[in-house]
Amino acid sequence: MEPHELMKDVLKRTSAKQIAADLGLSLSLIYKWTEEPMKEGGTSGSPLDRIRDLVRSTRDPHIPQWICEEAGGFFIRNPKTLPPNRPLIPLTNDIVQEFADMLATIAQSSADSVITKDEAKRIRARWEELKSVTEGFVHAAEEGAFSVEKLKPQA
Repeated sequence: MEPHELMKDVLKRTSAKQIAADLGLSLSLIYKWTEEPMKEGGTSGSPLDRIRDLVRSTRDPHIPQWICEEAGGFFIRNPKTLPPNRPLIPLTNDIVQEFADMLATIAQSSADSVITKDEAKRIRARWEELKSVTEGFVHAAEEGAFSVEKLKPQA
């Protein structure tokens, strides 16, 4: 979805007038952000365009992570695309193993009924890995990687 399309969608649920008042901007500027850029690759100069450009320029994951935290969530980088024709069972086993590893990390860290900052970091790292592996699996499923057509041998 393009930034101007997202802004159009947002304005279906949120008052442009309220956004303008909250940000101290003109109502016309808020509506300008919903317009399609005049030229290919152009931008409306909206905050969404600028954030996207900043992330592309810096390639720093801390920017989207901060935005996600501000919104009450977290950032998960999209996984690398799974290689084609990988069997389904080993991939599901990978997810189960990642989950078991995360639970083992939690159990080990909480064995003394205390979780230190270092242990919390290890738990977070395992959790992020589990989310990434699972997201890769879900994304592959959505893309049809495990469909009947993919099971048929290539001619």
